[in-house]
Amino acid sequence: MTTENLSELRANIDRRKLLSAIFAIIGLLSILVGLIVILALVIQLGIKGVPRLSWQFFTSFPSSNPEEAGILSAWVGSFLVMLVTTTVAVPLGVAAGIYLEEYARKDWLSAVIEINVTNLAGVPSIVYGLLALGFFNYILNLGESILVAGLTLALLILPVVIVTTREALRAIPGNLREAAYAVGASKWQMIQDHILPYSVGSILTGVIIALSRAIGETAPLVTIGALTFIAFLPDSPFKSEFPFISFEWLKAPFTVMPIQMFNWVSRPQPEFQLNAAAAGVILIGMTLVMNGLAIYLRYRFRKGIKW
Repeated sequence: MTTENLSELRANIDRRKLLSAIFAIIGLLSILVGLIVILALVIQLGIKGVPRLSWQFFTSFPSSNPEEAGILSAWVGSFLVMLVTTTVAVPLGVAAGIYLEEYARKDWLSAVIEINVTNLAGVPSIVYGLLALGFFNYILNLGESILVAGLTLALLILPVVIVTTREALRAIPGNLREAAYAVGASKWQMIQDHILPYSVGSILTGVIIALSRAIGETAPLVTIGALTFIAFLPDSPFKSEFPFISFEWLKAPFTVMPIQMFNWVSRPQPEFQLNAAAAGVILIGMTLVMNGLAIYLRYRFRKGIKW
């Protein structure tokens, strides 16, 4: 190699290093801008909302008086709706992911299903609201109830749970499956005893992140008839007579935290803006707790597998 070629090679290397450094700086600045904006918004929300937090705020119904208004019906409604969503979406999503990844034949039909499931994960939430309005309300006549809200959000996060489950199963090395077959395990024994224990941490992480998205949704719930003002609680799921469990609460009208925040933000009084900020702090706290739980569960399961 001549001296001229060597100099040209060094110049190309230096130019590539410079471009790489510029790209890294631009990426770092982009991340910092996003983090600073989000942090500023959260701090502003906290400054306005934290002083409003009190036990009375958690245990009071909405009111026309901002000092007496609370989020009791909203957080109870959010809890019940998420209970229905979790009960429906998690078993169906995990089972569908296991079937598509481990049992379904790898042909054109599986490819079409995979493409559609992946695309459904990115469909705007309002589309699910319109689908639920037409199917659950008008065809099945389930009304504007907690059950319909839970089923709507279950449809919303179901593709995310399926995709997450498939990716978690796909990440398991193939030699683990071959080793299970080598000792005489059936297909389900291989999945139950070997594949799921290694992938359950990632599956739970995806499930909790999907639920974190669902708990903040408003558009599909407004579409199916969520109330903006509700001053009563659904019937208790427990009763004193046999069989001691009641499902009447599934038919009750509902509201959720984001809907309650929207109602307060639309009011002209500044005191209601503080109430909305306080509810926003609680909602952010719930989301952070759910994401923190996902990280903790993933850590515990991986640590248990190493042992």
